[in-house]
Amino acid sequence: MSKARLALAKALPKRAEMPAEGGRAGRALRALARGALAHKGLTIGFVVILLILLAGFFAPLPHDPIQPNPESTLQSPDGEFWFGTDRFGFDVFSRVFASARLDLPIALAGTLLSIAVGIPLGLAASNKSRWSERIMRGLDMFQSFPLLVLAFAIVALTGNTLRNIIFAIALVNVPRFIRLVRSEALVLRESRFIEAATAIGASRTRVMLRHVMPNTMGIVLAQASLAAAHAIIVIAGLSFLGIGITPPDASWGVMIRVGSQNIATGQWWVSFFPGAMVFVTIVAFNMVADGVTRVIGRAED
Repeated sequence: MSKARLALAKALPKRAEMPAEGGRAGRALRALARGALAHKGLTIGFVVILLILLAGFFAPLPHDPIQPNPESTLQSPDGEFWFGTDRFGFDVFSRVFASARLDLPIALAGTLLSIAVGIPLGLAASNKSRWSERIMRGLDMFQSFPLLVLAFAIVALTGNTLRNIIFAIALVNVPRFIRLVRSEALVLRESRFIEAATAIGASRTRVMLRHVMPNTMGIVLAQASLAAAHAIIVIAGLSFLGIGITPPDASWGVMIRVGSQNIATGQWWVSFFPGAMVFVTIVAFNMVADGVTRVIGRAED
């Protein structure tokens, strides 16, 4: 180590002399683990999402969600059909929870894909190089289009397969993660522990992967919950327009579209219950995002 680097390392605070501990990341993640159960909103939101997902896969459904009963069309809620039936004779209760088998995994898969793409691009864009400017200018051009409309167009043109729907969700959410990670990385690069890591000879790649990226994960987790909520809206919108998940597969958007044709004649239950499930799921994801933000924020104070 050169004398200049050794002098700089000694001049920095003791905490910064050991950047391998992760700076804010270690404290933030430990606080998140400790505060998860203490924060009621975070706990409630997580439990609601987990219960919806488990109910979709394991709950005993009273009727086959993809097998209609033509003799019981537009049946109002009663002891046999708890949420009533639609105009095709499908049991609304069974289809509401069966929809979670597709809608939630697709939303989570699209969100994870957007994170996997957004974090590396965000870190790359935080470096002072010609590639960072190109990434940001390309992102500006990409975001000049209405992303939701672009997602609809992609699924309509390429087909409403699960892979294409997941790709469309990731496409909508990737820009937010790129900008978020880049902005956090730019701030972290001025931190003392980053200077210490550079002073003791850590390469740029090691600094980014070992110190910068872990310190962005707290805010990425909060943003991931919001992105998942947005993904639920995209999936419901695609299905409502008839270019997403199509019958007989169960989807909340499909059920709302089918039920919207009967609201004027008084059959409110067909669209009300799937709409209520979409609302509850989005609120739960927002509660998780708010809880993660508050817990991480307290850890950094």
